[in-house]
Amino acid sequence: MPRSEIELPYRVEYLSILDEKGHVDTALEPDIPDVLLLKLHKEMLAGRRFDERMLNLQRQERIGTFPPIKGQEASQLGAVANLKASDWMVPAFREALAEFWRGKPKENFILFYGGYEEGGAVEEGRNDLPVSIPVGSQMLHAVGIGMAIKYRRQPDVVMTFFGDGATSEGDFHEALNFAGVFQSPVVFICQNNQWAISVPRSKQTHAKTIAQKALAHGLPGIQVDGNDILAVYAATREAVERARSGGGPTLIESFTYRLSLHTTADDPKKYRSEEEVKEWAKKDPIPRFQTYLKNKGLLSDEEIGQLETEIAEEVQGVVDRAEKRMQEEVDPLGMFDHTFAELPPSLIQQRQEMEHELSLMQEEASHD
Repeated sequence: MPRSEIELPYRVEYLSILDEKGHVDTALEPDIPDVLLLKLHKEMLAGRRFDERMLNLQRQERIGTFPPIKGQEASQLGAVANLKASDWMVPAFREALAEFWRGKPKENFILFYGGYEEGGAVEEGRNDLPVSIPVGSQMLHAVGIGMAIKYRRQPDVVMTFFGDGATSEGDFHEALNFAGVFQSPVVFICQNNQWAISVPRSKQTHAKTIAQKALAHGLPGIQVDGNDILAVYAATREAVERARSGGGPTLIESFTYRLSLHTTADDPKKYRSEEEVKEWAKKDPIPRFQTYLKNKGLLSDEEIGQLETEIAEEVQGVVDRAEKRMQEEVDPLGMFDHTFAELPPSLIQQRQEMEHELSLMQEEASHD
């Protein structure tokens, strides 16, 4: 019998709507309300300035190690802006902007990276999970939440973020396979920022794209220009609508770049060239979006200047509030409160031991 090609239900596309010079493909331009466009711009700019201030705080030893987000603003906001409050967002560890959009106070971010576990608590009513440091593990949690949503016949979806390095983990394939089999309403967002710490994307996989890995698991995959907020928004909106209507999961590869450090404990000059960074800096998502908004008559240089002043004041206020909270007396026993719904016996014992030690310290202090 002759060989014959197997027809697959999906093919992989690449989507770009707004290029690095601010030119837009009007045939693909998504219909986004002006109010939302301006809010997205403000949050992108505020996120960049907050990120820069965080780096200064870390270098001044006022907080500990943290992961900068510079260059990945569009990749996060263009995706998460499609979610409703009742939907779920499951981050990795570089999704600060997505968390802020969902309602996380910025001062909590400073507290967390300043060593205060209270900053990592998820506020009541916010359907988000905490950051996940073990690479790729959060994708399985997202699929489980999606299955619960489907079982309860709720009209909600789950969005989970991860990096290109996470696609080399078994958890990635297990999550996609499970989501595909059970049609879990999950939108998988791979922030392909080209580097998994010091390992380039070329050493993560021989596949031409990460998006095509969706095909092996029977779900649609698409690669988008991750520095183009319009493309990210449009592709994610389609994926969210599919999941919400019962059409199952989608894998989106957001092709972007980490312009800064992996974390503040990293020195990227050891493994990548300055020329590479400069070339990607020309594709910065913020200037191109500003050009787009100017061309639409929604933004001016004067308004950007006013916004910069407003954001600087807001960031300073956040820092002041966070550092004030750091100076307040904090109950060390709070470290046991945000991991388990019911403490296992081992942690109950440790909590009791610590409570005893704190009691002794207070007695000694009272005698001094």
